[in-house]
Amino acid sequence: MSTLHKIALTFIKNIGPVTAKHLLAYCGSAEAVFLANKKQLLQIPGIGEKTITSILATDALIKAERELLFIKKHGIQPLFFSDEDYPKRLKNCYDAPILLYYKGVADLNHPRIVSIVGTRNASEYGRNLCRALAEVLTAYDIVVVSGLAYGIDVCAHQECLAHNIPNIGILGHGLDRLYPQVHKEISQQMVLNGGLLTEYPTLTNPDRQNFPQRNRIIAGISDATIVVEASRKGGALITAEIANSYNKDVFAFPGRTNDLFSEGCNFLIKTNRAALINSAKDLIYYLGWDIIPVQEKPAIQTALPIHLSAQEKSVVTALTNGALSIDELTYQFKISAGKLPIVLLTLEMQGIIISLPGKVYKLV
Repeated sequence: MSTLHKIALTFIKNIGPVTAKHLLAYCGSAEAVFLANKKQLLQIPGIGEKTITSILATDALIKAERELLFIKKHGIQPLFFSDEDYPKRLKNCYDAPILLYYKGVADLNHPRIVSIVGTRNASEYGRNLCRALAEVLTAYDIVVVSGLAYGIDVCAHQECLAHNIPNIGILGHGLDRLYPQVHKEISQQMVLNGGLLTEYPTLTNPDRQNFPQRNRIIAGISDATIVVEASRKGGALITAEIANSYNKDVFAFPGRTNDLFSEGCNFLIKTNRAALINSAKDLIYYLGWDIIPVQEKPAIQTALPIHLSAQEKSVVTALTNGALSIDELTYQFKISAGKLPIVLLTLEMQGIIISLPGKVYKLV
């Protein structure tokens, strides 16, 4: 599939990630979308005259040509939804971007990825929590994701750099600029042992509406979201809410009841939107990273109960080779995020599988 046409697909006016995937499903490729005529496009359900006019115009391809020249010149990797290197955890999310721009060296499909988010008004308490997290997490071979904003975000990135933890900044603008500019030096260090990732092409300003939008990438690309400090309103709680909607683990550090920037964390815990953690060791336990791997044994063919549905049998067969996370199962079987928990619960109630910390499942 042509890289030019993949990029051009994101420049078509009036379509977002969901509609773009809809077009790909019907046309077969990004090139085919642009080669289709009006009559063919009208046959696609949900595609109206306004969208067709945008597809048939030439400005998307012209903009894509400029974008392609820029990313080649600056060593930026375009990651299309169907590419092997596209973040698999994010791919499971229904509104995942159709295209990402990446500059860095960290593995976006690393076995262990966590996001750390919080207020832009970090206190000494919040900064100390970031430091303590990094000190413990450095021993667990992980990648950390955050938003490179003021406050907790940049503190998390700084502590990761200090402890040699690969960390990735998710941006709300194109890779031809950096906001806030004061974090430019930190971002340059991150590219050497982590990276910068965005769905936005060049010439995209850091407009206010972009940041809540980019928060779905922070939530979707990781195994769990950790809220360090947060008020009742702001990006951190948006990210936590999105993570919950993706069936991801969310954790929060509690704070004093009268602290403005602990209100959000306390609210998440009180309403069961986040699990309470007091230290990084709590996080390690919840995610199951403290379990010492046992020596691998030869896979034994399991006789499947005849009463299982096709989806249930597929899950059981996959688990015969070892424990798998809910993200890995979703990606492997293309079962929707809404249906898979029901399949897993049914198997668990029948005593066929058990759930481990971190939303990992294995056969009994």
